[in-house]
Amino acid sequence: MPVKTFLFISVICVSIGAGALLTACHKEEAPRSVTPLEFTTPPGFPEPYYNFENNPLTREGVNLGRKLFYDGRLSKDGNFSCAACHQQFAAFATFDHDLSHGFDNQFTTRNAPGLFNLVWLKELHQDGGIANLEVQPLAPLTAPNEMAEDLGSVLNKLKQEATYPPLFNAAFGSPEITSQRMLKALAQFMATMVSANSKYDQVKRGEAQFSSREESGYALFREKCASCHEEPLFTDLSYRNTGLPVNPYLLDYGRMRITGRKEDSLKFRVPSLRNVALTFPYTHDGRLYRLDDVLDHYATGIRQSETLDPLLRNGIPLSNSEREAIKAFLNTLTDTSFVNDSRFGPPAN
Repeated sequence: MPVKTFLFISVICVSIGAGALLTACHKEEAPRSVTPLEFTTPPGFPEPYYNFENNPLTREGVNLGRKLFYDGRLSKDGNFSCAACHQQFAAFATFDHDLSHGFDNQFTTRNAPGLFNLVWLKELHQDGGIANLEVQPLAPLTAPNEMAEDLGSVLNKLKQEATYPPLFNAAFGSPEITSQRMLKALAQFMATMVSANSKYDQVKRGEAQFSSREESGYALFREKCASCHEEPLFTDLSYRNTGLPVNPYLLDYGRMRITGRKEDSLKFRVPSLRNVALTFPYTHDGRLYRLDDVLDHYATGIRQSETLDPLLRNGIPLSNSEREAIKAFLNTLTDTSFVNDSRFGPPAN
């Protein structure tokens, strides 16, 4: 996605009150007729960063956001819903694809990350170019190689669909369809996508036990990986250069595209390792297809550069038995209840 688009989205909340269509950061009081939903922070998790006071969760708002998430009308040709690139069985990543398909046989320029635990993110996207969950959908929606639409056209299509005015009325107290309401509903649905019931979580709650190999892998993980992949989110949300050379076709320099600072060259946000067994391929451009490829990279494939993270100067060598143990532990981060939860699947109609 062009850097100008990222920068536009990043600052959109500053100027969002200037136009009727760009009001996603303004608070809108929910009507009394809605059914409030309480957000429960999982045991051991920090308090969410997302401010629910500006967009309270309601059953009606979440249901509307869910329908929008699965609706191809949000794309120019009707073929690409949010769910087209974020598939539930892959923890809402794109299954088995390095880059996702977009409008007019184009491809995205980054590997689609899994969508879960978004309310703990201060910044979104792998370069942190999005500052608010409520405006995040604008980036893929307007990118010419993704959904290739504009807000006005999307709103017109929703207004012409008979099922939407009643849903907007239920969520917001009137059938008026606006960009603010659409974005708030999508944010409500995405905010509920919490993954916190893997075997790892069950062990932490005293409901299960690691096998001996998983326990060994957990100890190795804490020794060699946890400085960047902090529990319980399994990311410290920082931006780091992990020694991958720039892709000569994509020329993606990561965080530097947002900050303009040379010292941010090739830095990308540390991804969460939750559901890592389901979200392959890996890295910002999906160049590594297997966990073994990732471990190979950290052992012998790191490219030295000025911005390489200091923790990786000597790589992360592992014996064969250590690799198997770490992989066994990483598999305990798969949350099968999350990827099978009907609340996050396509609506019945």
